[in-house]
Amino acid sequence: MEKEEQEKKEGKLTLVLALATLIAAFGSSFQYGYNVSAVNSPSEFMQQFYNNTYNERTGDSLDSFTLTLLWSVTVSMFPFGGFIGSLLVGPLVDKLGRKGALLFNNIFSIIPAILMGCSKVAKTYELIIASRLLVGICAGVSSNVVPMYLGELAPKNLRGALGVVPQLFITVGILVAQLFGFRDLLANEEGWPILLGLTGVPAALQLILLPFFPESPRYLLIQKKNESATEKALQRLRGWEDVQWEIEEIRKEDEAEKAAGFISVWKLFKMRSLRWQLISIIALMAGQQLSGVNAIYYYADEIYLSAGVKSNDVQFVTAGTGAVNVFMTIVTVFVVELWGRRLLLLLGFATCLTACIVVTVALALQNTITWMPYVSIVCVIVYVIGHALGPSPIPALLITEIFLQSSRPSAYMIGGSVHWLSNFAVGLIFPFIQVGLGAYSFIIFAVICLLTTIYIFMVIPETKGKSFIEINQIFAKKNKVSDVYPDKEELQDLPPAMIQ
Repeated sequence: MEKEEQEKKEGKLTLVLALATLIAAFGSSFQYGYNVSAVNSPSEFMQQFYNNTYNERTGDSLDSFTLTLLWSVTVSMFPFGGFIGSLLVGPLVDKLGRKGALLFNNIFSIIPAILMGCSKVAKTYELIIASRLLVGICAGVSSNVVPMYLGELAPKNLRGALGVVPQLFITVGILVAQLFGFRDLLANEEGWPILLGLTGVPAALQLILLPFFPESPRYLLIQKKNESATEKALQRLRGWEDVQWEIEEIRKEDEAEKAAGFISVWKLFKMRSLRWQLISIIALMAGQQLSGVNAIYYYADEIYLSAGVKSNDVQFVTAGTGAVNVFMTIVTVFVVELWGRRLLLLLGFATCLTACIVVTVALALQNTITWMPYVSIVCVIVYVIGHALGPSPIPALLITEIFLQSSRPSAYMIGGSVHWLSNFAVGLIFPFIQVGLGAYSFIIFAVICLLTTIYIFMVIPETKGKSFIEINQIFAKKNKVSDVYPDKEELQDLPPAMIQ
């Protein structure tokens, strides 16, 4: 009977939990989104600044290739920093804890915010490029630590929903950057340093507020071996006194992990029993980034301009797509448990594929047929809807589901590295592809969407409502190995949706 009461009692969204979620996501995930799109709107003013600065130093002006290169580097320093950040995650969360890592990570946001804010006064564009690297490191750390922190704070039955909150705040960050990026607000000659510097505000708020919230109970108990602190943290998070059974549960989980051992990145690459899981994560993460989503964001304004939108109205269309993205991510939070992961991924990538093909045709014909520019804008919006349904939120969720506890941290590091390196490649190469191929550059993305869709259809199983062990058995067949880890203890770390 007592057990049933605990089950019933399990997991309400207490005020402490809700606020911790909001502060962690707003202070960290929000900035990631904000910095992805903050350089989009003021790009022409910033490039003008690069040119003027260079001119003042040398008396010469930058030729267009060098300017494109400098701008590409500015844009893609951010994902490169993200890649470095991904590699720092392991050491940081072990040394400083989940909350500690997030607090420490704010250094990589507040310092560059100040530097970017001062770059124009100081007349050095190198400051901007260096700062983009630093805010990238910040995003790389937080994109891994926030889901980890929230996943360890949340009771089982809320783990799935809270797991999509970081992705939601990323889209909100993109939207806010687009709104602040209106010409009349900050995307102008005087305003752009402020636009870039604002990223320090959420970080400062998080530095002030997050210390009042509990550290991850699992970290306190397992790494710090501090039972009284664990008990206090759980009491505050759950809103009731009796948390002893949950402490026991964390203990059992810890023993299960010790039994399974830790699987390093190197070992993960060599294990036959995890081969298809690993290939799947690499395929999905690369597909997510190389399907052109960042090309659409980084260069949305240019797509609209070349689609014939008046230069003053571009900003409103861009913000419109940002709002659609936020809305669709909210929808995904609710349908992921209904429709399942596989369907959303297939639907999402297929939508992106169609949009890429149609936008290519539309851009090629826009000078001959008068209504074509509107078609390409519709395509961008349809693309954003497709990406927000599956490709954006699902791959990170799948890492949690198709790897067991022992191999999950390494899987996150591999997934994160692929994510950021692909993002980096797109940011660096796309402007040159665009110059070279023009309207046909989206064909490349269409091919990648097609390949990813085929891969998902052939390989990725539905994981909704299955336990981790069941999911692993499906992959065991694909990997042609007879047994999964027979260790049933693994089942204790499940989002509730899996266990049913």
